[in-house]
Amino acid sequence: MDTCGGDAGHPIPETATGAAGATARGLEIVALRALDRAPGGVTVAVQGFGAVGALTARRLADAGCRVVAVSDATGAVVRPSGLDVAALRAHTAEAGSVRGFAGADALGRDELLGLDVDVLVPAALDGAITAAEASRVRARLVVEGADGAATPEADLVLADAGRTVVPGILAGAGGVIASYLESAQDAQARSWSAGEAGARLRDLMEDAYRAVRGLADDEGLTLRRAAHAIGVGRVAEAHRLRGLHP
Repeated sequence: MDTCGGDAGHPIPETATGAAGATARGLEIVALRALDRAPGGVTVAVQGFGAVGALTARRLADAGCRVVAVSDATGAVVRPSGLDVAALRAHTAEAGSVRGFAGADALGRDELLGLDVDVLVPAALDGAITAAEASRVRARLVVEGADGAATPEADLVLADAGRTVVPGILAGAGGVIASYLESAQDAQARSWSAGEAGARLRDLMEDAYRAVRGLADDEGLTLRRAAHAIGVGRVAEAHRLRGLHP
């Protein structure tokens, strides 16, 4: 902040942003909105138990979902009755991986994608779900915790199988929104409480989901196509209103 302010000749407090857990909070909001039932009893598998995946698992568990399996780069663990996510996070902090967690059974890392669960959260790497792997996915709702977790070919397979994919451009927007909210506060020299910031994040995420879901339903699109159509449309409209040339 001081370096940027020095170059500009005046303080720029909005230079530094970043809210821990905001991406996971956004994933939770969208996942719960995409479900057509109460979260109680909803089963969840999370691929990637890193910063985003672990926090998303905790939030969904706190909301009433049953997180039954998680994986990381070393392996996976499963417990049909539900994992103790807090205990698992403590274990990974000490052991460096999910392997060896006493409160669950070992599972092949690749087996997680084929589990019969309600929600799958791929929060590892982009392209983690290929067309071949998509054919094994049994979850009816896939919420991308990593941008482009499903390849374009996998998207087609999942759509043909009747799986709903909430794309990372929508589901993972919580972190970007939180940074915008922090920047807005800094620019106005204001400070919102965590509750106020959280409510604004929730409202923006839910508004975005409604817009994407509405266009998808009206035009018969996947959520990914609808999200990109809205995004490109907004950029094009901004160019038109400002008289900018393409």
